[in-house]
Amino acid sequence: MWTGDGRLADRITSFQVAQRAGVSQSAVSRVFTKGASVSHKTALKVRQAALELGYRPNILARSLITGKSRIIGLIVAYLDNYFYPLALEKLSNSLQAKGYHVLVFMASNDTQSTDQVIDELLDYQVDGIITASVGISNDLTARCEAAGVPVVLFNRSQDTADHSAVTSNNFAGGQSVAAFFAAAQHQRIGYIGGWEGASTQRDREAGFRDGLAKADLPVYAHGLGQFTVDGAKNAARTMFEKPTTPDAIFIATDHMAFAVMDVIRSEVGLRIPEDVSIIGYDDVPPAAWAAYDLTTVRQRANAMVQETVALMLNKISNPASEPRHIKVDSPLIVRGSAKIPKGWTP
Repeated sequence: MWTGDGRLADRITSFQVAQRAGVSQSAVSRVFTKGASVSHKTALKVRQAALELGYRPNILARSLITGKSRIIGLIVAYLDNYFYPLALEKLSNSLQAKGYHVLVFMASNDTQSTDQVIDELLDYQVDGIITASVGISNDLTARCEAAGVPVVLFNRSQDTADHSAVTSNNFAGGQSVAAFFAAAQHQRIGYIGGWEGASTQRDREAGFRDGLAKADLPVYAHGLGQFTVDGAKNAARTMFEKPTTPDAIFIATDHMAFAVMDVIRSEVGLRIPEDVSIIGYDDVPPAAWAAYDLTTVRQRANAMVQETVALMLNKISNPASEPRHIKVDSPLIVRGSAKIPKGWTP
C-alpha cells in the first residue's frame, strides 16, 4: 500500500486486523484459510476490518510457516489442440475449489525440456506437479520424491509405476474404432498417429491394430502427424498420392482429424464418408460442428480431471500412498464422418 506522498507504507499485519475487529490473531488466520472453521459473525468482522485497513494475507509468508505453498505446478505441451485448454480450465477450477492455486508452465515433448521446467517448479516450492501429455525422466522422478513433491501424469502414462497417471482407455478406444470400420466392411484402412514417444499414441495404435487383427484386416496405410496440423496434412497427402487409397482412416486426435478432412475434401476431392470414412479421438467441441460432424472416441475430460485431482490431493495428504494408474472408459461417439454399419447399435 502506498502513502499519499508516494512512499511505500508499512504492510498491514494480521495482528492489526485482529485488533481492529476485536478478535484473536488466530481467528484472522482462520478467516483467510480456505476450509477453516470460523463463525459467520467473526468472518464478517474480520473481513470488514481487513477492507478498512487494506489488508491482504501474505500467502508466501504463510507457506514458509506451514511448509505448504498451496500451489500446484501444471505442465502442458500443447495448447493448439482444443482438448488441452478445456482440460486445463477444468483442472484449474477443480484445484481452486480445493484451495489450491495453479502455476502453468509450457514444455515440449522431450523429457529434457520437461525436466528443466520441473526444476524451476521445485524452486517455487510447489505442493505437487501435474504433467499434461509430457514425459518425465527417472532422474527428475527421484528428485521430486526426495523433495516430497508428488507428480501425477494427466493424459500420459509411463512404463514404470513411479507416478500416478490418469488417461482414457486408449487401447480399448483404438479397438472400438477398428471394430466399427470392420463392421462397415471397410477393406483399406489407414492410421495417422501422433508422436511415437507418447504413450497415448502407442496405446491407441496398439488397440487399433489389435482390433483389426481380430477382424483379419491389415493396416493398409500408416503415417505420423506428430500431433500437429501440418504433420497430419502431410501424412494425408502421402496416403492419397498412390493409385489405390484408403477407404477409412483412424486419426489419433480430433485436432489432426480436422486437418486430414480438409485435405481430403479440398485437395484430393473425395467425399466424407461416401468415399472415405474418418474417425478421430478426443471429442473436442468442433467435432460436433456441421462442417466436421466427426465420429470420434470421447475423452471424458470431467472424469479424468476428477481422478487426477483426487490422486494429487490424496498423495499430498498421504505421501506413503502407492501410485495408481487409472484408465477412464472412452465411448465411441457416432456422427456423420464415417459410414455406419448396418444394424449398428452403440
